[in-house]
Amino acid sequence: MRTVRGATNLVTKVFQRCISFKPAPPLHAKDLNQSTLEAKYAVRGKIPIRADELRSKLEQDPQSFTFDRIISANIGNPQQLDQKPLTWYRQVLSILQYPKLLEVDNFFPADVVERAKSILNSVGSVGAYSHSQGDPHIRESVAEFISKRDGFKSNPDNIFLTAGASAAVSYLLDILSTSEKSGFLIPIPQYPLYTATIALNNAVPVGYFLNEDQNWATDPAQIRDLIQQNKEKGIHIKALVVINPGNPTGAILSKEDISELINIAAEHGIVLIADEVYQNNVFEREFISVRKVLYEMRQSNPELYENVQVASLHSTSKGVSGECGQRGGYMELVGFTKEVKDVVFKLASINLCSVVSGQALVELMVNPPKKGDPSYELYHKETSGIHNDLRERSQKLHAAFNNMEDITCNKPMGAMYLFPKLNFSQEKYEKLFQKAHEMELTVDELYCTALLEKTGICCIPGNGFGQVQGTYHLRTTFLAPGNDWIENWSKFHKEFVKTYSQ
Repeated sequence: MRTVRGATNLVTKVFQRCISFKPAPPLHAKDLNQSTLEAKYAVRGKIPIRADELRSKLEQDPQSFTFDRIISANIGNPQQLDQKPLTWYRQVLSILQYPKLLEVDNFFPADVVERAKSILNSVGSVGAYSHSQGDPHIRESVAEFISKRDGFKSNPDNIFLTAGASAAVSYLLDILSTSEKSGFLIPIPQYPLYTATIALNNAVPVGYFLNEDQNWATDPAQIRDLIQQNKEKGIHIKALVVINPGNPTGAILSKEDISELINIAAEHGIVLIADEVYQNNVFEREFISVRKVLYEMRQSNPELYENVQVASLHSTSKGVSGECGQRGGYMELVGFTKEVKDVVFKLASINLCSVVSGQALVELMVNPPKKGDPSYELYHKETSGIHNDLRERSQKLHAAFNNMEDITCNKPMGAMYLFPKLNFSQEKYEKLFQKAHEMELTVDELYCTALLEKTGICCIPGNGFGQVQGTYHLRTTFLAPGNDWIENWSKFHKEFVKTYSQ
């Protein structure tokens, strides 16, 4: 024992004599990539963080607040707000995750078994890497879906299966951000993924304002002016982002709007990024893909439009799927040269592949049960029920907003959101503006913060999405079931106006 202890003491003394440096300090924010500090993502920002804190306190002490739950209206996350998974999806996924279920006779409908077998025959196992561009069989299904939707043939070689639409956005902005002078036209209001990803690439966001008075329509003349103004400043516009149906506005672009955007892309050589993840969330008007309009324009004038480049995005997170956590999506590249597609493929290869179970969900989304299939009736019942519920909730919340004093709101034609305007003039709401100034908040931030603290409803101030200077908005989903939270919001608003108006 003495020998061991003596040896240990000797090693300690030698080690101590060898130490002649001071410990280095840990990393601080100043030591990090500054682009990561500049990136902001409002839907997961400080108000949702506060909502998580309140949720934890509610779990510990349910009597500590006047409300009994947090309504997460800040993000389009349907299954967090009680939307049930589609039986068709989960039955097939069950077999893909545990193929031994195929040995159980008559446990699943025949078409579920058949679909699971066809996917397994191609991917082998959802636990194995797929082709980096995505499983070939699933890409063929996506191409067939697009061909039927648009009436123009799609090529599976142009399809990339991605981890939701977000990964596709990253790929596109990564390859197009050639310098700090690379500019990206984004709609205002916009989805904060775009400004965040542009910031990470040290590029320039160039906002084009949607016209709120005309149901959030685009203004081609404004976009052309922005291109010229930025060209004079040395900024090279690389892409024009279109979100259709709109997030956060719920608007749907007309065919005429889309045609004008394609003309701009054709004239200036700008890539069109068509974010169409809400194409199945349509309540008014009709969804028409940018790709379809482009092909129609090519038919009438092929030389003028043959070089237009469109990247179309879709996802299993939205629609009636609501499978946000499964991370399934696709991107189709139209009009891109092989060398550019090869660079996108390289980025996909660096990530090895997108989640294979997410890829399988894409196949189930674009190729659902058909009339006469064993799973069709239940699938139709579930998807119709979800769609009808969403439409009804959108109408109820829209009506509630337009019944609130000093709020106006365009009727949502699609997507999952409303973007009401807070018509709080400084003259009438002097106390509100003073309070906001004291708290170093904008008026919409103060409103959303108070709403959360008083009712448990979490939504996002409009400044996180962009808005015309001097205006105030908020974005909320209409995913939460029931009417109680809408009634609570109306009561809160009435008291808020009473407190802060003259």
